[in-house]
Amino acid sequence: MLLFRTFLLVDAVAAAVIVYFFVVGVDDGSVSSFNAGVWAATLAGVTAVLVSGWRLNAAGKSGLATALLAIMALPALAFGLFVLLLVVTQPNWN
Repeated sequence: MLLFRTFLLVDAVAAAVIVYFFVVGVDDGSVSSFNAGVWAATLAGVTAVLVSGWRLNAAGKSGLATALLAIMALPALAFGLFVLLLVVTQPNWN
């Protein structure tokens, strides 16, 4: 249950970041009719993972729900650790 809640939290944070970039893109004009389909698919996919994971857990299939949430949570955790590593080590890119 702890793993499910952790993955759900990570997925919710990742979804919030994606929605933030979408809103900023709409505001500055970088989200346009040219790439609206990509954004729609991305937002729909993120929503589907979150809602499906939540509903599977509510139906008593916590293992399947955790596996579904892990699809998005593990890459998000890996990227977050990579950014943290860059902040902590401050590498010289020369």
